[in-house]
Order: sequence, then C-alpha cells, then structure tokens
Amino acid sequence: MDVAILYSGGKDSTYAIEYCQNKGWDIKYLISIKPNRTDCYLYHFATVELTKELAKILKYNHFYLTCNIADPEKEALIVKNLIQEQQKTNKIDALVLGGVGLQETQLRSLQKTLLPLKVEVFASHAGLDPENVFREILSKGYRILITQIATDGGKKWLGKEISKDNFEELKNDSIKYGFNLIFEGGYADTLVLDGPIFNKKLEILDSEEIFESEYNGYVQVKKYKVVNKQLQTIN
Repeated sequence: MDVAILYSGGKDSTYAIEYCQNKGWDIKYLISIKPNRTDCYLYHFATVELTKELAKILKYNHFYLTCNIADPEKEALIVKNLIQEQQKTNKIDALVLGGVGLQETQLRSLQKTLLPLKVEVFASHAGLDPENVFREILSKGYRILITQIATDGGKKWLGKEISKDNFEELKNDSIKYGFNLIFEGGYADTLVLDGPIFNKKLEILDSEEIFESEYNGYVQVKKYKVVNKQLQTIN
C-alpha cells in the first residue's frame, strides 16, 4: 500500500512511520503543517518546524505547509489540496495518522475531506490500549520531549523528556488532573529527538518555555544540532 503520513514530529506520528515500515508499505511522503497560531484544531503548534530536519534524517519526501486558520474543516482542506495535486503523479491509497484513534476531530475532518479523493484516513494504532502503546514506544528507546501543554498539572512537564523512569509519575498525574495519558485530545504535544528509526538525532542546545497561562504553554527551540549516532558510537 502507498501511504502518506501526517507528521508533526511527535511520538505518535513518528511511531506511525515505524508502523508503516514494519508493514512494508511504501511511504510516499510526509506532511507537516505548522500553524502560526496556537488554537488550531488539527495540527500541533510547537516545534513542528523541526520536522524539516527530522524528515531529512529519515530520508523521506516532505511537504511543510503553514496554517493561519482555526476551523477543522478549513484546516483539513490544506491537506486535501496538497494530496489532490500529488495524486496526479505520486498517488497514495491512505493518509496515516499517529495514535490510537482518540483524536476524533482530526480523524473525522480529514476522512470527510479526503473521501472524494478515495484516500483512506486512519490512525496507525487504532483500537490498541493507549498505555501499552506508550510503554512500547519508550521501551524501544524513543526520546520524547513534551513541547506543549494545555491542562492542569501539565506545567511541571513542559520541556521535560518522558522516560521509563518517570512514566509512572506521568500516569499518576494523568489520573490526578484528569488529562489523557497519551495526550490525545490536545492535552500536550511532543517532539521525538531520537529513536531506532533514526541514524542521527536532535540535541536541543537552547530553548525557552513560554506560558500563556497557568495551564497553557509551549517550548520554543532557539538552537539545536544534528548528531550522527554512528560516529558517536565509534568515538
């Protein structure tokens, strides 16, 4: 099957890439949408610009677009217009989203919009237990940075990496404050710095945490570098 992946650089869309690779599907391209506002319905805001570097590392064709609206149907048209043009020469059967399918607004909007193009839209790990999927991602060595929060109890996590060591603390906080453990539904967004599908990794050298309120904030990366993991191992 020929697919495109809606790629924010976060844990779920990154894991969707591995999922498609394991299925043997042909990943034709990645699509990243960078909003210029923090209230978009379908797309991550923080650190999406770093998908440019990550896509180079992954060696996939990459489309990087922007969004200046906050309306799910109109936001979905950005993806539709791109795919409609690409279908002329670089046809896909499906658009794959990350996650387990809890992002209902995103799924419904894109499914409805891409239906006339006969492009299927689904979440890579739909129906699976969210906690098990998150634990699996961590067990494989993915480095996951929390880059945006929109929930009570999220402030302490902004700018931190989630690991096997602090996962139980995150789980306890999700119960205490009532946010979704895997963040689907907009409670938080993430950025993957490293993982088994990467031969290089990102290192954040300088960043700033910007809070819009006690419950809303995001990370702005000011400086980073790409590190060749193979050379690092040799040294």
